Amino acid sequence: MTEAALYLIPVPLGETPLDEVLPVYNRTIIGGIRHFVVENVRSARRFLKRCDSAMEIDDLTFYPLDRHTPAEVVSTYLAPLEEGFPLGVISEAGCPAVADPGAAVVAEAHRRGYRVVPLVGPSSLLLSLMASGFNGQRFSFVGYLPIEAGERAKALHRMEQRIYAEDETQIFIETPYRNDKVVEDCLRYCHPQTRLCIALGITTPDESIRVHSLGEWGSKRGKLSLPKIPCIFLLYR
Repeated sequence: MTEAALYLIPVPLGETPLDEVLPVYNRTIIGGIRHFVVENVRSARRFLKRCDSAMEIDDLTFYPLDRHTPAEVVSTYLAPLEEGFPLGVISEAGCPAVADPGAAVVAEAHRRGYRVVPLVGPSSLLLSLMASGFNGQRFSFVGYLPIEAGERAKALHRMEQRIYAEDETQIFIETPYRNDKVVEDCLRYCHPQTRLCIALGITTPDESIRVHSLGEWGSKRGKLSLPKIPCIFLLYR
């Protein structure tokens, strides 16, 4: 029987077989949970069915959570824990509560003194950092860059300053359809010697992890067209 706690359940980053990225232990834990806080109900149901084809999905309770969910609603999602039942948190992909609204549920659980259990699974941020060869002892994840061109330029300048002043790897993400635009902005606003790692489709059949200086990336500009799939960008000296 799964003990009462808040379980943070990682999800594959693509259509990768579960056995390649998730421990069997995770499925054992999932099998004992009947209440889930999820970013997307439909994809969460599909993921759970992949974990156990015999699972009665209609017997489960789902609490939808996104960045617009009011705090007073989030607090009600912990009702199963109050009643002594385990509660799972499922992100759209990867690890819950990392660049993900699930952090709000985790924070509330800690405020109330409930046990929080992170399960092992794929994190695109850490996997890309591992594969980049950049500084893995001092790094910063800045999330999405500003959309407005002037603010985006300032953000890239600040990040590059930290690379050289603090020896700090800078990690950020973007909406997949803007992948090419991100590279163009790095070429425009950063120095040619600064290195850029582009980590595409990590753990999926489309995985591609490449590192070049921005000067080298610029020389490939005419041939460079990134697929519109999830991507992690890392900058370092």
